[in-house]
Amino acid sequence: MNTEHVAKIAAAAACDVAFNQAANGHLVDLFAALPLPATSEGREFWAELRRAAGDAALNVDPANAGGPFFDYLVKGNEGGIASRVLSFVGELDDQQRDAVAKVIGGALDHDTFGAGGRHLGKLWLRDAETSAWHVLLAKRRAHETEDGRKRFLQAWRDA
Repeated sequence: MNTEHVAKIAAAAACDVAFNQAANGHLVDLFAALPLPATSEGREFWAELRRAAGDAALNVDPANAGGPFFDYLVKGNEGGIASRVLSFVGELDDQQRDAVAKVIGGALDHDTFGAGGRHLGKLWLRDAETSAWHVLLAKRRAHETEDGRKRFLQAWRDA
């Protein structure tokens, strides 16, 4: 293995780490835009979200998810958090999804986002779903080996 090979491996690893950190950070930022748990506004918001989402809300509800929910991201359990977010969104039927979008959109700070309501809630849900997917994808990529990538590239060349 020469210096060029080492540099290419380091560059690929740095891209994967940056992608993973960006996806994790974005997922946290989405939740940070919502009312904070353990505040009067937060308790009201999360109760309203539970009513709108039913059992699906258990995946992301602070009372059910536990206090260190987002600390897990820092400690390397990105997939667990992302899976819970995907379960939350995936378990919503159309009526629940619309009701949840309304609750989330109503909670987003109008002064910060310049708008509110159901449309912003729908954007939040889509973004949370996509961000959770990115976290899981980055986690998968982080566990791939150099040999696995070589096999992948060769398979596509041979196709």
